[in-house]
Amino acid sequence: MASKHAEPSFTLSSASPTTTRADVVVVGVGPDLKAVGPADAVGDAFGRSFKPTLTTLGFRGKPGDVAVLPTAGVIKAATVIAVGLGDDPTPTTLRKAAAKAVKAVHNATTVTFALPTADADAIRAIAEGALLGGYRFDRYRTRDEDREAAADRPHAVVILTRLSRDADALAALDAAVATAAAVNRTRDWVNTGPGDLTPAAFADSVVEAAKDVAGVKVTVWDEARLAKEGCGGILGVGQGSTHPPRLVQLTYKPKNPSAHLALVGKGITFDSGGLSLKPGASMMTMKCDMAGAASVIAATLAIAALELPVRLTCVAPMAENMPSGSALRPGDVLEIRGGTTVEVHNTDAEGRLVLADGLVVANEAEPDVLVDVATLTGACVVALGERTAGVLGNDDALRGQVVEIGETVGEAFWPLPITDEVTSRVTSSDIADLRQHNPKPAGGALFAAAFLQQFVGETTWAHLDIAGPAFNDAGAYDEVPKGGTGASVRTLVGLAESLAKKID
Repeated sequence: MASKHAEPSFTLSSASPTTTRADVVVVGVGPDLKAVGPADAVGDAFGRSFKPTLTTLGFRGKPGDVAVLPTAGVIKAATVIAVGLGDDPTPTTLRKAAAKAVKAVHNATTVTFALPTADADAIRAIAEGALLGGYRFDRYRTRDEDREAAADRPHAVVILTRLSRDADALAALDAAVATAAAVNRTRDWVNTGPGDLTPAAFADSVVEAAKDVAGVKVTVWDEARLAKEGCGGILGVGQGSTHPPRLVQLTYKPKNPSAHLALVGKGITFDSGGLSLKPGASMMTMKCDMAGAASVIAATLAIAALELPVRLTCVAPMAENMPSGSALRPGDVLEIRGGTTVEVHNTDAEGRLVLADGLVVANEAEPDVLVDVATLTGACVVALGERTAGVLGNDDALRGQVVEIGETVGEAFWPLPITDEVTSRVTSSDIADLRQHNPKPAGGALFAAAFLQQFVGETTWAHLDIAGPAFNDAGAYDEVPKGGTGASVRTLVGLAESLAKKID
């Protein structure tokens, strides 16, 4: 199989875009078809031909517009890529523009971005856009043309800015590279074939990835340890598969942390639905049902790599949900870690069962804030669409904070309630403490969250249902590729950064 190519290096420079030693210069253009920011010198170099050339190419300077122009020697670089910024570009605009630009780059070793950088946030957005937009999953590519396409990516990216020596700008660049790399790592895990990412293989991959991050400790519970620890939810879901389940824990304990953040992620490496079997067509994307686990693990590694003063506890329950003679049955009763019993009604609602064990394990570490991430319910997709995740929980301030951070980093969340109505359904089992599945078709996403709430105690908690945005089976757009998207990673890193700022 083709090997994964290294990500490009990133640097800041105060050089002129007309003389920089790069194969490609990316310039921002407004609705008046004038180059903006440091790129105005490029527009001046082209002279009167700049605007009519763009117009001929159908370029209007609107966000999303892209045009490729040969320079014919008017500047040192051979090619200019113009991207539309509209009026008053925000970091979100810049992130999308950088992603669009890098997708238009071909046969170039070095790319220089001459986009407006009013502050460190702009620099971070440009770097993230370049890394996220350039993502390509090539693990299974073997043909020569595929290998050539995979290699056709820049090795170095330079961002031109007057802030090239500014400490905040340099820190923002480091944060962008670490965060985008975590998003791309999540995408790689999600895109990997489920036969190559069984629970044991996924756990091994996490152990290997954590070796590169100082201060992170990894513990893996196999099926014997899970039984000893009383994790009946994980064992119940995994008992129908020949690939036994795992629970992976990552911990990071910096000196004098400002807060303790616990992250829990659903890691169903393949979801057939179990005995409540899904239709065949619905299984095609079910390798993505471990996206929550991938997201929290990758975010944990990024937060630790950035050495943020936040203590981390990350718990990822992993199982494969398969039908067999030993599979979990509707009507079975499982005992979750801590003793709570659950009556199973639908084996295709397995994610909440593994998360229940994971939430209990994470909560035992006594975190200040607890967040779980899961591709949990189709009901959330019906309610919010494929690009917006739901956020539920027991604390309005935390829900609002997730929405605000998500908007800042380019991820859409919408708050949903956990009502008394659905909570009463969760506790309505005739034979056990809790009922696993909603007896009515309405409010499925709320019911699942109400179920999870039974396992968080009084801890400040948020539940991110990323069933919609975690996997894009349509065409790529902005910085989002087809396939695994890495949804929620940027928001989790942003939450940790927010918690880090609380330190005295």
